[in-house]
Amino acid sequence: MSTSPIGNKPNSAIAGATELAELGPDESAYFNRELSWLQFNQRVLAEACNEAYPLLERLRFLSISGSNLDEFMMIRVAGLVGQVQRGLETPSIDGRSPSQQLAAIREKLADLAQRQQTIWRSLRDGLAAADIHVADEERVSPAAHKWLKAYFLNEILPVITPQALDPAHPFPFVQNGGIGILFALTRDATREQLIEMVLIPGALPRFVRVPDAVTGAETGGGGAVYISMGRLIQRNAEALFPGFTIQGDGQFRVLRDSDIEIEEEAEDLVRTFRSAIQRRRRGQVIQLEIEEDFDPAAEALLLDQLGINEAALIRTDGVIGIDGLAEIVREDRPDLKFDAYSPRFPERIREHDGDAFSAIREKDIIVHHPYESFEVVVDFIRQAAADPDVVAIKQTLYRAGSQSAVVGALIEAAEAGKSVTAVVELKARFDEEQNLKWASALERAGVQVIYGFTDWKTHAKVAMVVRREGDGFRTYCHFGTGNYHPVTARIYTDLSFFTADPKLGRDAAKMFNFVTGYVEPHALERIHIAPIDLREEIYCRIDTEIANAQAGKPAAIWMKCNQLTDEGVIDRLYAASQAGVQVDLVVRGICCLRPGVAELSENIRVKSIIGRFLEHSRIFAFANGHPMPSTQTAVFIASADMMSRNLDRRVEALIPILNRTVHDQVLQQVLLANMLDTEQSWWLHPDGSYARIEAEEGVKPFNCHRYFMTNPSLSGRGGALEAGAVPKLSLRRGAAA
Repeated sequence: MSTSPIGNKPNSAIAGATELAELGPDESAYFNRELSWLQFNQRVLAEACNEAYPLLERLRFLSISGSNLDEFMMIRVAGLVGQVQRGLETPSIDGRSPSQQLAAIREKLADLAQRQQTIWRSLRDGLAAADIHVADEERVSPAAHKWLKAYFLNEILPVITPQALDPAHPFPFVQNGGIGILFALTRDATREQLIEMVLIPGALPRFVRVPDAVTGAETGGGGAVYISMGRLIQRNAEALFPGFTIQGDGQFRVLRDSDIEIEEEAEDLVRTFRSAIQRRRRGQVIQLEIEEDFDPAAEALLLDQLGINEAALIRTDGVIGIDGLAEIVREDRPDLKFDAYSPRFPERIREHDGDAFSAIREKDIIVHHPYESFEVVVDFIRQAAADPDVVAIKQTLYRAGSQSAVVGALIEAAEAGKSVTAVVELKARFDEEQNLKWASALERAGVQVIYGFTDWKTHAKVAMVVRREGDGFRTYCHFGTGNYHPVTARIYTDLSFFTADPKLGRDAAKMFNFVTGYVEPHALERIHIAPIDLREEIYCRIDTEIANAQAGKPAAIWMKCNQLTDEGVIDRLYAASQAGVQVDLVVRGICCLRPGVAELSENIRVKSIIGRFLEHSRIFAFANGHPMPSTQTAVFIASADMMSRNLDRRVEALIPILNRTVHDQVLQQVLLANMLDTEQSWWLHPDGSYARIEAEEGVKPFNCHRYFMTNPSLSGRGGALEAGAVPKLSLRRGAAA
């Protein structure tokens, strides 16, 4: 096809005014992974400025940008620092050494931090106009002051512990993410000068809210008043240090290296992880955030005592720890948030009186989260646990959350005497402790818990149920693009595919045997598994499109994933572009592929969607010798992104979608809607910059999230917010027809 589904714009329109017709002598064919990630977080931060969003939702995006950046520092930057300290010079995909990457990152960090604070000041003013006040730098009413004073004396003072910093008192340990305050004091009796530190315990809230009864009693209204814990302590320091004059104070925050490295020869994986989690809390300092007017002597003391060498120093003229603003987002103000949305329950299963097995047996089912309820996945496991004909359940658990109904159902099944196997991945970053707890609970109930490979993560999302039917057994499978996590399933867009296809069932059983017993699968009939043959299948599909283009047949590739960093996949896509294959990519986050460059990638377009929901599903479509999209298009869903770690160092699953109905739903609704979106999408330009997509003149803007929220579900009418038939998406018109 000569046109792209992404806005139907020609190549020249994508390139815009950029001058990169060809790569310059100092330019790489690839974007740097870390700098691309910073671009992604800038797009997240830009949503905090989106005036089309309610005020508290904009604050949510600001807090997300903060938590994103924290994780980036604790993992990615920490890794680069470690490489520099060990003298490693392994270049990145774009040819930069670790030290060069660190220099480029730090150049952008200060600007990003300053932008976060500028946006916070703007949002704080907007919140005040909406009667939500953050009184860190403002006076409060006498009634609020009295309440806060009492709260500090009764609730905070007994919890915090001041510590003098002198030769008799060793410098205290500051935990990862820890916030502290340094006070410069003069003893009134002797004029002796001291420096004291107060570490804010993690159990305390980041913000304190004055009760409505207090604020309303004076004003006659119910406006919310918040103050950060740090400012509350600073305001009441005289109660903490009687007999001293406070000369100055300043807040700081520490981030540490939080990556966990496990030796391949570890004999006891559980014990090794418990030890590694303890070490992580004491990791090397990677970032120190201090207030802009921090005392120079106190700053020097911190730098020296924290052992800061390669760490980034961030000076902040606003709130310390942007991620903490999430506590204010919880304010009960529906008028300042997105309209409440309740996911629909798939109508197909309702038609079978809620019997998931009957519905799946009749026909494959695709469920689109969060528009359709995750309860259907939970019910699938619950029904298996209660069904006397079910003999075995096997399931992978990567991230399950702190309150997991799925884990509860597995425990019920084991207690009912069924054979239950759970593959619990301990290497799920920042969920390691929770997964260890689930593993213990499952084992106590009689579940056979497997931890998988020492050096590979089991990232595939697969559940299989073996049920006695008639004279034999039937296997029912669930394949997902996202985790078995009830909270993220309400935020992340993902696909759940249910099937009783015997070939997929046999392949799923082989995949579990691979993870639990290291039995490498042979003669797979449908599924492709990383690190065995998933990469080869992607290569093969791209090569087929190249051959079709060279033979004069229609050739196109559509991919939707979260990250694209693998050099081999990128090079294959470059080859496809050079052969005349039209390649359209929806890559939410990191993208190392440079699109729109003459004689390299002129037939490749890349967009990123950032909106109310986090785009998370992985979908791959190949024209297969016919115009795209069509019934002949080869469609796959996957748990894997196009990253080397997913393709080479994780157990992942690539699932072909062969059922005609499900095929059309995934391709012509889900994937096409993402391609057509204009309201939440950003173009990636050849120079590495991103710009919001502007709808073409005369074409109605299209929002894929709104489309799925307001129209019937994939598997039936469900509880759509708007009545009427499902609008059919049109590639030619670029919007809902």
